[in-house]
Amino acid sequence: MASLAMTEQSMVKQERAARTRETLIRSAAETFDRDGFSVASLTAISSLAGVSNGALHFHFPSKAALAEAVEEAALLRLLALTGEAQDDAPPPGASRVQLLVDVTHGLAGALRTDPVLRAGFALSGELSRPRPGNLRERWRGWVEETLERAEEEGELRPEAAAGDVVTAVVAATVGFEVLAVRDGAWLSAATVTRFWRLLLPTLVPADRLAGCEASGTNRRAP
Repeated sequence: MASLAMTEQSMVKQERAARTRETLIRSAAETFDRDGFSVASLTAISSLAGVSNGALHFHFPSKAALAEAVEEAALLRLLALTGEAQDDAPPPGASRVQLLVDVTHGLAGALRTDPVLRAGFALSGELSRPRPGNLRERWRGWVEETLERAEEEGELRPEAAAGDVVTAVVAATVGFEVLAVRDGAWLSAATVTRFWRLLLPTLVPADRLAGCEASGTNRRAP
């Protein structure tokens, strides 16, 4: 019985520690999102999380370690959006281009509402960090892979090279993310839809264009 009680106590402590860690990650994300990495303080993060500085340091030895944890959590959110976390490939015959449209809508929606994902992307471009993250690079890699497959499956116009389209999509989506720091309308569904309405006719053969929804199909809603 004593052994069982100790095991239960240990599980309770582990669950409490896990909850504290998750609270600290979210509080760090909100603080980085509000103040920026270089200005954000550990005191502000611990205060927002409702824990002591000692408890924060028990889980994370430095602000850099917290930033890495935020990026790891943001990456899991990105993988869920793209379907990589579940190996969620589109069914045979489904459009890779439409998948890309849907995911960009889902990403924009998630960036509007999720401070962890938003902070993770911002931290990827934070030059003051000794080891900037790679969330934006992971996004570029997924876009590139998706468009290469679309090209292989005949979904793109012959003159629409996948590499050129990757540049346009990544530049636009990362640009929307950066501009939305001051004006959230850059991440609105309307903005993303207008972008795809401009791009799709230059990207998709005419006989496939009617089957593409620039406004998305909600398959990758946040």
